[in-house]
Amino acid sequence: MVRRSQSSNPRSVVVLTSGTDWGTRAAGQRRSSGAESEIPRRQPAKIKALRQALHLARTAIGKKNWHAARHGLSRARALTNALPPGVAVREREQLSELRKKYAARDTPAAKHARQAKTAPAKQVGAKKPAPASKKPTARKPEPAPARDLGDRFINREALGYGAEGSRTR
Repeated sequence: MVRRSQSSNPRSVVVLTSGTDWGTRAAGQRRSSGAESEIPRRQPAKIKALRQALHLARTAIGKKNWHAARHGLSRARALTNALPPGVAVREREQLSELRKKYAARDTPAAKHARQAKTAPAKQVGAKKPAPASKKPTARKPEPAPARDLGDRFINREALGYGAEGSRTR
């Protein structure tokens, strides 16, 4: 049971629900794709917004932020659909390249390419790099030796620890 009233007034009506309406409430809170956002009216503004969406998608794909990449790609697609076919040809090509990169994010070929980047293959017959000149290793400093304090003694009488009967107080 969930209490729906936020009021502190005890006479206000309180509706108790068992959670049956949560599915319909959550439906209104869905993440937006970029296509629902407003499209500018004039053509130069559309082209500028398209370039911004492509930049957003490109950086998101580079950072592997797939939700933001999907948002940018869908926004760019909506903007290209709003433009005449002969306009922004270069941007359309960039969009198709970015879509291919986005589509290949979890494929075995992409994983293989990532592994190949991390471990480059050694060339056969290539010269081995010369070993770096050995630098002298830094030695740990030894602790300073304990100082010789000589034959010192503590004046116990000055501290009040003398013989029983010799207290001055």
